[in-house]
Amino acid sequence: MMKYHTRKWIKPEDLNPNGTLFGGRLLEWIDEEAALYAIIQLENPKTVTKFMSEIDFRSSAREGDIIEIGIDILKFGTASLTLTCQVRNKMTHEVIIAIDKIVMVSLDENGKAIPHGKTQKEFAKDRL
Repeated sequence: MMKYHTRKWIKPEDLNPNGTLFGGRLLEWIDEEAALYAIIQLENPKTVTKFMSEIDFRSSAREGDIIEIGIDILKFGTASLTLTCQVRNKMTHEVIIAIDKIVMVSLDENGKAIPHGKTQKEFAKDRL
């Protein structure tokens, strides 16, 4: 089940000339959210985006809307973590964008992929 982690409030600086949410801004937020999620899961701050599948813009958001970014794990690879993402309007739950696959890769200090040893979702609270 998709868990929604981050909420964003659409402000004037987030809009395109049509007065709706600029897709590039939304993709920036998604990429950051996926990176933070993967870094926390893999416990490696050197985790980067390798791949994003096609991006399906389903609806838009306007100034003043509150959106939320949902991320879930599809699978653990040897050095990678494959995520899925959905962004929706917080109030109406209408889907704004869906990305089937985002592949994040764990790197060593030389920028080479390294095995992360993880096989299942972990919650930070359980590590403490």
